Amino acid sequence: PMTRVRSDPSFPPLDDRMIRWNVVLAGGIGSRFWPLSTPTRPKQLLPLVTDAPMLCDTLDRLRPSAPPERTLVLTNASLRDAVLALDPTLPADNVIAEPRPAGTCAALAWAAKLIAARDGDEAVMVCTHADWAIGDVEAFRHTLDRAAQVALTSRALVTVGIVPSRPDPGFGYIQPGEVVRDDVRRVARFAEKPDTATASRMVAEGYLWNSGIFAWCVGDLLDEIREHTPEVQPALAASGDDLERFFAAVHSIAIDVGVLERSPRVLVLPGQFGWDDVGTWAALHRVRAHDGQDNAMLGPSHACQSTGNVVHADGTQVVLYGVHDLVVVARAGLVMVTTRERAADLKTLLDTLPPDLRDR
Repeated sequence: PMTRVRSDPSFPPLDDRMIRWNVVLAGGIGSRFWPLSTPTRPKQLLPLVTDAPMLCDTLDRLRPSAPPERTLVLTNASLRDAVLALDPTLPADNVIAEPRPAGTCAALAWAAKLIAARDGDEAVMVCTHADWAIGDVEAFRHTLDRAAQVALTSRALVTVGIVPSRPDPGFGYIQPGEVVRDDVRRVARFAEKPDTATASRMVAEGYLWNSGIFAWCVGDLLDEIREHTPEVQPALAASGDDLERFFAAVHSIAIDVGVLERSPRVLVLPGQFGWDDVGTWAALHRVRAHDGQDNAMLGPSHACQSTGNVVHADGTQVVLYGVHDLVVVARAGLVMVTTRERAADLKTLLDTLPPDLRDR
């Protein structure tokens, strides 16, 4: 049966024939989670927030809104088998193996093309990432339902902007523009990651975090790509059903830059559901449960007179005594210790390591 988006009193009821697809972006290697993440076991395949891999948590959150047959996972070619092993309910044809990284615009354009071929241009495509933590799952689902509904009834490209809980310079921002109806507004502009002072000003002025959550009818996205995105459109038109040919020809560009910043059809819907993109080890202190000393610990570990620490023990016992605000990651034969403040800058560390240790 078709999936019906739940009704919302602020919007007219939807046609029962609405077809909803969920699309999950699951590429990348997550180098900021070294030494646990590797090219063959990247961030989205790791149990960083719960005891399940992050991709499994994502698919579980989305499952009530669309069946596996209408769920696509876009990932690196080298990870396709690992993704299928994590969720055997996914049809093999629904795990799209990108031959090379080509940006989110290429990935989502190819997904839209596949969905349009299977279910027509009016199928609604809701896009999320595989590596987020979500505090309020029901509010998350409800917001995505509303985004799908707005996309279909307004024939717009819809993004969900997160209501900020702090002025964070690590995120991009969205400036809401004129009101369309209720709390749905046009996007005035997208802003790149600001410095701390600018982030504070943006939060005070009502900017939203750019989450990377999108909803649109697939035909509408493809129309906007044809109109505004020469980096992608020629390859999309010339490739037919040949994935390898498309990715060989397409120019890499983000969906925000290639489409959303160029299109006049973009709306933003605010969301509040405890969203976190879990970009560094330190972010786990925000999203994991804490012990009585404010430590966020996963795996065999013990803390005494220690506060504010993040511990990830993968089969190796970790004991803390009298230390504060550290990140400790332990796996067989390797322990990495840094501070929560420096955890965002692991690239500096990785650049200094000999290859045999870095790629271990």
